[in-house]
Amino acid sequence: MTDTVSNFADSPACGSDAFSEILDTVRLRGQDVVRYAPRSMPFNIAMPGRRQLHIVERGDVRLRVGDGGPSVTLHDGDLVLLARGGRHQLQAGPGVAARGLVEADRYTDEGELSQQDSPRWVTGTFAVDEAVADPLLAVLPPTIVVSGGGVDREWLEVSLRLLVAEVAEPRPGSAVMISRILDLLFIHTLRAWSRDAVAPSGWLTAALDPVLGQVLSAIHQNLARPWSVAELAQMANLSRTAFAERFTRLLGSPPAGYLIDRRLDRAAQLLRTDTASVAAVAAAVGYTSEAGLSRAFSRRFGAPPLRWRNTVGRAD
Repeated sequence: MTDTVSNFADSPACGSDAFSEILDTVRLRGQDVVRYAPRSMPFNIAMPGRRQLHIVERGDVRLRVGDGGPSVTLHDGDLVLLARGGRHQLQAGPGVAARGLVEADRYTDEGELSQQDSPRWVTGTFAVDEAVADPLLAVLPPTIVVSGGGVDREWLEVSLRLLVAEVAEPRPGSAVMISRILDLLFIHTLRAWSRDAVAPSGWLTAALDPVLGQVLSAIHQNLARPWSVAELAQMANLSRTAFAERFTRLLGSPPAGYLIDRRLDRAAQLLRTDTASVAAVAAAVGYTSEAGLSRAFSRRFGAPPLRWRNTVGRAD
């Protein structure tokens, strides 16, 4: 790859709205889907701490996050998203000791279960750029539950049917189909949560704000631009004071701090995925010198860009 700024000038996002761009920034991608139906009751299965979702196909399943945390009961058709990747247990029946998943818990089609009527569910997993995703997804709750019986939930029923079909009878392109469906489920779930709940401050709340959404889009599309608070306030058609207050209230961070964080997020992404020099990356994300990026990057990630690329970035 040619080591020039032009390779990085444009945002990697495909969409024009802030919500799409931020999800693209974390490089969200669905990975795989497994159907589970433990052969014996009761059960208490310790699930690994991965970013994943579960959809109950049949029966009632209790989900408990962490050790001894509160539980929530999921019913037929319900979905739970664990965007932060916390450890949790899936339980049914009276309390028993926790165990890990085993191969016998998995199944692909109904014929394998005979007359078994114990609870069953689908688990989908996600991959993200962890260095970028951690601070962005940290604003979300440990679990987001979407009721399958709620209003406007056709997307959930249809998605479950499509996932089950691809698992039960894999065909050419199944892996891509599964990945795309999981991505859509993640987006639909965040939309439903932001609409139905009192969302805390953070990027999701701001990205869906009619005023700040366009400002965030502009920032993400051109991180190299020397943005000023006054310029962003003018774009939002607000006074500088009103803009700064609204931005900080919805994002939980002032405009300048948010811009620095996003520039460093993008720098980490470029250092991991491209071979351009640190100076080229610095220019691409709005730093006028390699030294300026190095100082800010070291404060955030604990190491200067080149050393980080050769250790943490390579390990990923």
